[in-house]
Amino acid sequence: MRVISAEFFGGAVDERGWPKDGRPQIAFAGRSNVGKSSLINSLVGRKGLVKTSGTPGKTREINFFIVNDLFYFVDLPGFGFARVPGKVQEGWGPMIEKYLLESREMRLVVFLLDIRHEPGKNDLVMNGWLRHHGLPIAYVATKADKISRGSRAGHIKVISDSLGADADDIIQYSSTTGEGKDDLWKRISTIGGNR
Repeated sequence: MRVISAEFFGGAVDERGWPKDGRPQIAFAGRSNVGKSSLINSLVGRKGLVKTSGTPGKTREINFFIVNDLFYFVDLPGFGFARVPGKVQEGWGPMIEKYLLESREMRLVVFLLDIRHEPGKNDLVMNGWLRHHGLPIAYVATKADKISRGSRAGHIKVISDSLGADADDIIQYSSTTGEGKDDLWKRISTIGGNR
């Protein structure tokens, strides 16, 4: 995919802020500090489009980015970071669930997991929820450059077994090297019309 333009569209805390212009939307989900911002920036080839932070839990709205004037990337708040006040985290759950279940334009959830770690409790809860509701998922193992190629298969097996996913369907991704970028774009390009 050749990205000609990518711009911040706006942030939303409820459905009044969702774009409803019929363009498809691809949502990015994962626990705090899994590398969502870096991955989105890498995909569109813009270093500062999504603000990255050393402070996990920074994204507190659903942020929409319009790409090539054709579709949206949707950055969901990361989950499971203890230093974010409990009341704030409690507010995220319903906000994210409502978007994923009710947005007519949402076509795919790109579910990010850190390749170096076994999926945690929050990852498993999110995975179970997505599957229960029959939402389309693309699994991406981020930070692939942080471990050797020889040990990756074992890490992917742990992730796939935990999630009940096919190991071959998990895209190994590095925002640093660009590995996995073409594979993820191919998966994104399969999105269809209205749900």
